This record gives sequence, C-alpha cells and structure tokens, in this order.
Amino acid sequence: MLQVEQLVKVYRGATVPAVNGLSFSVQSGEIFGLLGPNGAGKTTAISIICTLLRQTSGTVMLCSQDTAVNPSGARGLFGLAPQDLALYPSLSARENLSYFGRLYGLTKRPLSDRVDHCLALVGLTENADTRIDSFSGGMKRRANLAAAILHTPRLLVLDEPTVGIDAQSRNMILENLKKLRDAGMTIIYTTHYMEEAEQICDRVAIMDKGSIIATGTPKELIGKVEGCANLEDYFLHLTGKQLRD
Repeated sequence: MLQVEQLVKVYRGATVPAVNGLSFSVQSGEIFGLLGPNGAGKTTAISIICTLLRQTSGTVMLCSQDTAVNPSGARGLFGLAPQDLALYPSLSARENLSYFGRLYGLTKRPLSDRVDHCLALVGLTENADTRIDSFSGGMKRRANLAAAILHTPRLLVLDEPTVGIDAQSRNMILENLKKLRDAGMTIIYTTHYMEEAEQICDRVAIMDKGSIIATGTPKELIGKVEGCANLEDYFLHLTGKQLRD
C-alpha cells in the first residue's frame, strides 16, 4: 500500500535533517503505528506522505504512485485526520461533511448516504445538525475522523486522534478503527499513548532523530528486551527517559 524509501527532509536554515533516511512499508489492511518522542520527525514524515510538504530526497509510493510526481492524484487515495481539527467551527457536523464530500466529488444521494453513514459510525447522528463549536472535545475528534473517512480512502492517516478526550470517545474511536481495518482500510496511526498502539496496531515503527530505530509487532518488540512489560517500557528503553520539549 505504502512504500517510503530513504526519505530526507532538511528545512531551510537547519543544521540537521528533520527526517534522515526514513524507510518503511505499510501493508494493505493493517494498522501501522508510527511512534516517536517529540521532535522525532513524525509530523514531517506524515506531511510528506500526505503531499503537504516536499521532501529533499527519497520517494513515497502510494498504491504504486509516486506522490511527488502526481500529488493531486495521490490525494484522492488517502484521508487525513490531523492533530489540529480540520473542521469549520461555525458549521454543523453535517454541513462540514457535506462540504468536504463535495470537494471529493460526491453529490446528491451518494453524498447524503455517506454523510449519514459516517456520522452514525462515530456516534454523532443525534448531533448532526449542531455547530462544531458547541461540541465537546471528544465529539470534535469523532467528527474529524468522520470527515477523514468520508470518501472511503485506501489509506487513512491519523495524527494523535485521541489527544485530550474522554475515555468513552477514545474507546469509540479505537473500536471504529479496528472495524475500518477489518473492512479493508489501511491505517497509519501516530500517538504518544503507547497503550493505544499496543492495543490496536498490527505493527509499529519507532522513530527517533528522523530515522526508524525499530519495527515489528508490539509483541515482538516487547519480547526483545528482558524485563519489558509493555510497549511503553520498550519505547523508553530505546529512546531514553530524558525530556523532549
């Protein structure tokens, strides 16, 4: 589904690359966790994958398409739910989804049906016509997810989709992601909550200083170091306990 090869990004004026020789692959129909401490390069990598940023060198192949050669073609293949909410606060949930659906070429009954389906999936049917700016944090996150899956993307990219929300909304989002994976959607998932990655990810890659330093299933990685009880233990073993501001 996705092949990233020797990706490098050097920002103007920077002394070191934000992403440095990053290589990994994501298989069709899996939830792939991209993990790392602050400053590891995750957001830069995601921005390049989603054609929001141009790499210095290296390639990103999505469904056998080079995203740098044909970025507009690649954009129809993925959905992105960024950490900062990508919704219009003065519009209702239904109005937001209807607007984004039209941008993806959906119209009339197919658009209406898809909006209703996505709102139901994230538990917002009863609040469909309520303005986003009156939603709780968890409801906003769920609406953000609904907008990202509206066009049934081949690849769903999620950047910290459960940050700052209640346990009930977090549980619903995680359960829905597993359902989407089981229905055939491929997902890239970034989070600082290691228990989430351990719970839902089929494989994870741990980044630090712009490069991948470990890849495998959560169970495989935990078993590599004696005394590691969970994925967070292994993550701290690799990246250290020093604060990353």
